Amino acid sequence: MPESHEPTPSIAARARGLGSARRGTGAWRAERVTAVALVPLTLWLVASLVALGGADRAAFLGWLGRPLPALLVILLLVAAFRHTALGLQVVIEDYVHSAAKIPLLITTYLLCFATCVAGVLATLSIALGR
Repeated sequence: MPESHEPTPSIAARARGLGSARRGTGAWRAERVTAVALVPLTLWLVASLVALGGADRAAFLGWLGRPLPALLVILLLVAAFRHTALGLQVVIEDYVHSAAKIPLLITTYLLCFATCVAGVLATLSIALGR
């Protein structure tokens, strides 16, 4: 087996944040994937809302009640709030250096998750006519 020339940080060094935790590429990749997904979804939503510009509430609800717009809005919500949570996590990890870091990360994640779920449930409620 070939030897690695990179020093392996001790467990204690990793716990103190002084070495590679061998993670992070998944979050980086997820942030890029959600960003790419948000481009066409956002363009579609803007174009759809412009097309519905003079419509009344009933027309909007009729549009959102159709399966394809409801599905695309749900995908937009999931991608947007996942992207937001990942971006805020990076900002907090980079700039908060106190005991507030962990509670702030948890609160941010829960707020993003709760807001996303509320949006998905509202969209499903409209789409299912309830």
